[in-house]
Amino acid sequence: MLRAENLTKTYRRHAVAVRVLTGLDLEVHTGEFLSIIGASGSGKSTLLHLLGTLDAPDSGAVYLDDKRIDNLPTRGRDELRNKTFGYIFQFYHLLPELTTLDNVLMPAYIQHSVMGWWSARGEWRKRATELLEKVGLGHRLKHRPRELSGGEMQRAAVARALLTKPRVLLADEPTGNLDADTGAEIVKLLRGLNRDEGVTIVMVTHNLEIVSATDRVVRMAGGVLTDDTRSFRPHAPRPHLAATV
Repeated sequence: MLRAENLTKTYRRHAVAVRVLTGLDLEVHTGEFLSIIGASGSGKSTLLHLLGTLDAPDSGAVYLDDKRIDNLPTRGRDELRNKTFGYIFQFYHLLPELTTLDNVLMPAYIQHSVMGWWSARGEWRKRATELLEKVGLGHRLKHRPRELSGGEMQRAAVARALLTKPRVLLADEPTGNLDADTGAEIVKLLRGLNRDEGVTIVMVTHNLEIVSATDRVVRMAGGVLTDDTRSFRPHAPRPHLAATV
């Protein structure tokens, strides 16, 4: 479904060149929950950003359904990021002045014109409310981020990432700001969504305690994958449904 071929990426810090990826190959299968582990600085987050077209490789290519996506024009990449990929980060990026419901609705606000939003707002609000109920925040619709715990804010971020029914969810250290118990709850939530909604998940983490819940684990070091510790066996997720609005 999602494939990276011979990816390289170098960043420059003043006069120093830092080579992060050195010819990395990866295949992500439809419906799997994949963990990418490795030490800090091993290139995990860089790889996730390249897979989701948040950044571009220096060389190599990224394919979705055998179609190259890393070299798409800006509009094509914007559409992928808004409809095909969902993103969860270590920091929740919730807007403090908005309610939980409005934060989850943000991708829909971005996707529509003013007139388009007003004609579709009922369906979007229904979708957002159902997602918040599914992640255990049905009683927090009108609360603002300052009134939520860290785990609740991350649950809201998960709901926001799923609003447009993405095919692929990219999670960058989603438990990094949470205690062990709350982090385990978030991974359990992601596993349930992976099975129930059929969304493919790629999760970057340095926490080895949470990867046992995932289908496959790959290790990064020196800018490449060094180990694939489990083979993925499809668990027949439910068919992915197209967005209703």
